[in-house]
Amino acid sequence: MEPPDTGPWTDGTVVELDGRSFDNALGKAQRPVMIDFWAEWCGPCKMIKPVFDALARDFSGRAYFAKVNVDENQVLARRYGVVSIPNFVLFVKGRPVDRIVGAVGRPRFEAVLNTHIAKI
Repeated sequence: MEPPDTGPWTDGTVVELDGRSFDNALGKAQRPVMIDFWAEWCGPCKMIKPVFDALARDFSGRAYFAKVNVDENQVLARRYGVVSIPNFVLFVKGRPVDRIVGAVGRPRFEAVLNTHIAKI
């Protein structure tokens, strides 16, 4: 049995992370974490939000989901090479292991998540 997670994680929901909470939250996550780097003015970010929210619900118990506003957290965006949005980075054990750029379809997210969940 895996140890309980600490931090902001809630199954089935997308949590908001910022420069103060990011490293601590990822370091404590016992599951993969999919981060949505987004901005309020980004049309494709708004289009993909319902898909991302549904993935958080559907992968509840297997992965965590969070979002980072790139306008408010430019240092984080630069650290992870986010130059276009939406930009989704999958972290496992605190390290980036995969990336999806753009408002892609749900099957692409499922493939990435399932591949890395299967490795754990």
